[in-house]
Amino acid sequence: MVSLVTKLGNFVGHRKLGTLVASDSGVWLARDPDTVREPDVAFTSAEKIPLDAEIDGYAEVVPDLVVEIVSPSDSRRWARDRAQMWLDYGAPLVWIVHPDTRTIDVYRPGAATSTLHEDDSLDVHEVITGFTCQVSAIFV
Repeated sequence: MVSLVTKLGNFVGHRKLGTLVASDSGVWLARDPDTVREPDVAFTSAEKIPLDAEIDGYAEVVPDLVVEIVSPSDSRRWARDRAQMWLDYGAPLVWIVHPDTRTIDVYRPGAATSTLHEDDSLDVHEVITGFTCQVSAIFV
């Protein structure tokens, strides 16, 4: 998944579109009871969190794109539930990456889930205008 982070990071960084983080960066989703989740990869636009913002602790803004990478011990149900959780908290786009099948499940609010295969193209035009990438390129 380093390839995906690199491709997204370069695209976002050069255009100053927002912040891309990979792990070690929790998001405060709710308080009382406190709910913090840590996506594997997240993009938050500069409109939501300015590039010069100092964030002390967890971000309190739901990312525009959440990427969760399924590990061998994760079930399909866990992946669906995780995606739904992010959508319920307001994420407009969630990718669930399945390295074992080299596929990506794409979740959007109010839309049917779609599954992308290696010969498909990732497109996040509604979140990161202009970014596109062949699915096979992220599994190198």
